[in-house]
Amino acid sequence: MRNRGFEVAKGFEDKDIHLPQRSTQRSAGYDIEAAEDCVIMPFKWGDKPFLVETGLKAYMPEDEFLMLCNRSSNPFKKGLVMANSIGIIDADYYGNRDNDGAMKFAFYNFTSEPVSISKHERIGQAIFMKYQKADDDRSEGERSGGFGSTDQK
Repeated sequence: MRNRGFEVAKGFEDKDIHLPQRSTQRSAGYDIEAAEDCVIMPFKWGDKPFLVETGLKAYMPEDEFLMLCNRSSNPFKKGLVMANSIGIIDADYYGNRDNDGAMKFAFYNFTSEPVSISKHERIGQAIFMKYQKADDDRSEGERSGGFGSTDQK
């Protein structure tokens, strides 16, 4: 029986994507790698974050989410910060019709030089987390798409 884990997302099957692993027995996070080479240009006001493909999707129980976190070395060594501080992958993001649940990391480059990311370079961590619902929770909506689609009808 499958409970939680990672899979290669549609469109990335032939891209040599590595499934995430924890580095040590006591690591909370699974190391996530870039799915392709990319260059993140220095931030200018008005820029949107650069989305780094992972080629991965995650499945989990309905009362869990996957938290995407920056590597602690990225801000100091590369000047990369996540645009949203952390990313939240909801359980119903898995297999959605727009992008099959493919996860991306949204980065800003706060240096004065372009930052290169190589395929298979570790870019962040993913941590499975439980969450609680309020007593009066009445949510009935269903996901209708992929990245940034929660409020779209």
